[in-house]
Amino acid sequence: MTRPHGYAMLSALTALTVAISAAIYVGAAADNGTAHRGTAPDARAPHSTAAPASVGTWVGAWAASPVGAEPGTETGALANRSLRNVVHATASGTSARITLSNLYGQSPLTVTHATLAVATDRTGDGAAAVSGSMRRITFGGSASVVVRPGGQVLSDAVRVDVTDGADLLVTTYSPTPSGPVTYHPHARQVSYSARGDRAEDVTGAPYTEEVVYWRYLTAVDVLSGDSDGTVVALGDSLTDGITSTENANHRWTDRLAARLRKAVASGEKLPRYSVVNEGISGNQVFGSGLGRPADNQSALLRFGRDALSRTNVKVVVIDLGINDILSSPRRPDPQHVTAGLRTLVRQAHAHGLKVIGATLMPCKGHLRCTTARDTVRQQVNAKIRAGRVFDAYVDFDKALRDPYDPRQLLPDYDSGDHLHPSDLGYARMAAVFDLRELKGAGQTEL
Repeated sequence: MTRPHGYAMLSALTALTVAISAAIYVGAAADNGTAHRGTAPDARAPHSTAAPASVGTWVGAWAASPVGAEPGTETGALANRSLRNVVHATASGTSARITLSNLYGQSPLTVTHATLAVATDRTGDGAAAVSGSMRRITFGGSASVVVRPGGQVLSDAVRVDVTDGADLLVTTYSPTPSGPVTYHPHARQVSYSARGDRAEDVTGAPYTEEVVYWRYLTAVDVLSGDSDGTVVALGDSLTDGITSTENANHRWTDRLAARLRKAVASGEKLPRYSVVNEGISGNQVFGSGLGRPADNQSALLRFGRDALSRTNVKVVVIDLGINDILSSPRRPDPQHVTAGLRTLVRQAHAHGLKVIGATLMPCKGHLRCTTARDTVRQQVNAKIRAGRVFDAYVDFDKALRDPYDPRQLLPDYDSGDHLHPSDLGYARMAAVFDLRELKGAGQTEL
């Protein structure tokens, strides 16, 4: 990773683009579900495991962006089903809490039973819990919660020992349809569902349906004595890890989290941060999908929810822009792409956050990667390397490109589609990240 040498004056055209982008997208971001909270009925949960005040720091252990409405759930919406999400923790802690989202629901989501447990590490027992780790989750002291359409809710904390690198099971049961289900596809992680209320089942036997996405769950935080803050990785499919091995946690963010933990444990003077992944496959800086709210919201629309509001966030890593270039109906403007990225940086700076950006990796051989579009990619990278966009940057392009043809990925790092990395490529991305750049805060101005 290379630290920029200073920021040059922006052109009048770029400044105007940034101002227009900020006015349009920051204003629209108010309707992203960030401020919506659920309501809890009066029924109290027996044997509450709600955690009292304790020593530690709340950090993000796992996160995933809500992407859209799950197809086929518009009417029945998985009523009378237990949904068991399997997630991978990047921080240890003595207590945990979860966030549920009904962003894409068109009716209230009623959850009457929710639990959190540590998953076993036995092959083939993905839905089974470690004995004694099952905890009932409450919301404002109640076992039930109602999350209104477009809203989200943060649970109470529960006492549970979470180890960094462990898989967790977060289960919700809803007796009634909420329609449609808010979900995150391309999870690269198998999760489960079962008929009836099986939220406290520890065997995993009733969970006969497997899915490769997360439903309703968007965050798990832990009260940690080992971590002081959270790194948020905001990106597209390259961050989402769409071509990484399923159930292996081989996304570059997983590798980065493990590398940082190991470095801190060995005594290196580095920030003690967790890493959460807010990548969405197909995501763009500017473009969003259809619907209201829009599917796959642009980075400018979702930045407040998925980055700025994450628990104890200290650093944001942004790897975005390639989809803006490849999806544009006409030749994209590199000034437009970098102006949008700078809008995100300014918003992060207003919250005292440091922003590390990534150069855009080669795409030669991909169907949409024409010579003209690749030229735009290289122009965006030139501005990033010149220090005109981010506080610092990691050069993924240089690290993964073929030295004999810099417009394409090195074959060992290519998943085969000439755009997304292999597991080895994702590991390389984490390996070239300069952990020292996680220190410090963002600059006051670009």
